[in-house]
Amino acid sequence: MSLFTKVDQLTTGLNASQLRADTINNNIANVDTPDFNRSSVVFEDLYKAELSGDNFAEKKTRAKHMNFGFDNDSPMMVVEDTSTTMRMDGNNVDIDKEMVDLAQNVIFYQALSNQATAEFQMLNTAITGR
Repeated sequence: MSLFTKVDQLTTGLNASQLRADTINNNIANVDTPDFNRSSVVFEDLYKAELSGDNFAEKKTRAKHMNFGFDNDSPMMVVEDTSTTMRMDGNNVDIDKEMVDLAQNVIFYQALSNQATAEFQMLNTAITGR
């Protein structure tokens, strides 16, 4: 186990939170775009499985399924929701849900950021003795 294992895990969470914020902001920006399908980030379940050592088996049952591989060894992926339609123009963005998701993501990001700061403070104390 590396000295920076916890920092690496927090970094992965922060990166996932940033990707989620970008994805939610894209959904909000396209709330009035006809035939736009919202996207979401899948992270927590994949990350828990990766931490527990579960093996992933890729299984694509439809041509539109995205590849399951992780970029940069990161357990997160953006998934497009094509199963629902919110309005007659084919757009499926629910602005209320997006705003709730955005607020929840901000809290998640702040918590991880606070944990990372505390981790660096502990490392600093261990190195400097103060």
